[in-house]
Amino acid sequence: MSRVVRLAHIGAFTALGLTAHALVNLRLLRVAPPADGPGRELVTVLLPLRNEASQAQRCIEAVQSALTAHGRAELIIVDDCSTDGTTDVVRAVIAADPRVRLISGERLPTGWLGKSHACQQAADAADDDSTLLVFIDADVELAVDALRRIERLIRGTGLAQVSPYPRQVAETAAERLVQPLLQWSWLTLLPLRVAERSNRPALGAANGQLFAVDASAYRHVGGHGSVRGHVLEDLELLKCLKRHGFHGSVTDGTDLACCRMYHGWSDLREGYAKSLWAAFGSPVGAVMSVSFLATVYLLPPLAWLSRPRDTVAALGTASGIVGRAVVAHRVGGRVWPDSVAHPLSVLALAWLTARSWWLHACGGLTWKGRAL
Repeated sequence: MSRVVRLAHIGAFTALGLTAHALVNLRLLRVAPPADGPGRELVTVLLPLRNEASQAQRCIEAVQSALTAHGRAELIIVDDCSTDGTTDVVRAVIAADPRVRLISGERLPTGWLGKSHACQQAADAADDDSTLLVFIDADVELAVDALRRIERLIRGTGLAQVSPYPRQVAETAAERLVQPLLQWSWLTLLPLRVAERSNRPALGAANGQLFAVDASAYRHVGGHGSVRGHVLEDLELLKCLKRHGFHGSVTDGTDLACCRMYHGWSDLREGYAKSLWAAFGSPVGAVMSVSFLATVYLLPPLAWLSRPRDTVAALGTASGIVGRAVVAHRVGGRVWPDSVAHPLSVLALAWLTARSWWLHACGGLTWKGRAL
């Protein structure tokens, strides 16, 4: 037996173990309890916008419905120096709604990235009596009962922070190939309960699309000012909370919100270019992570294709596909035929990661007109 085949068999057994781990995580995944009447606390929703004219109306109207259902909530919108008419769209939507405030964002100071600066401005404008801050992105649509359920979830668990992961909407072939890896990755690789209880900054996951945090904990750690220069500000803010003794977790947000993060291959490619280089910590970390995924999810299918009677390789291939399928079924994604393309998804992720690091090394990364 060649070394490559042995390595493929190791990957196959690892895939089987990781799929079993994903099944355990799916049972442990926290779900926000049903809403039972109006909200009890003053909740502030914070929405940073930069050139989001095409999405702002849909997002804001969904939040307004959630504000009404909650009963004690406000929305603060920061227009981060948009140039595409976002401000006019927002003003038309919010009209004279007293629960909504629109703030014109200040110029970006040295050392800050745009989103963190806009989020900090929004948090600074929150009502002094607000006890729960809910940050959302413009491409997120909240369910009507989302704020009430998030409030119950975070107070019922005693956590300082939760990221209810929205259902990821993927329409084009490129989106369907790559986007499902977001939820699949942490449900497969992250031990949820251990991460939730641990104060190790490196052990955890977060999602800035929908990020709820106790207001006092947020202010205690310095808010977004503590992560001002980080591209992955959501994950870094969770790490900061952990370093100060607070606990946080990613949870199920399938029924709380949906998000179409990118529209087509070009949009997706550039979006991942700005962030993937930071996801693995270093070039070495990126190489190790991508090599691990390739060993587990690419080598077994290749070994099976070259040796059709290799039952171990076949088992590993099937394990990867089944793992992708059960996660997709649980979080509202497409199960078939998308799950069968899981090896190609891992290959696409490897290419996107390499491209992101190359552009980062060349100083060629920009996002919404700003250099990163």
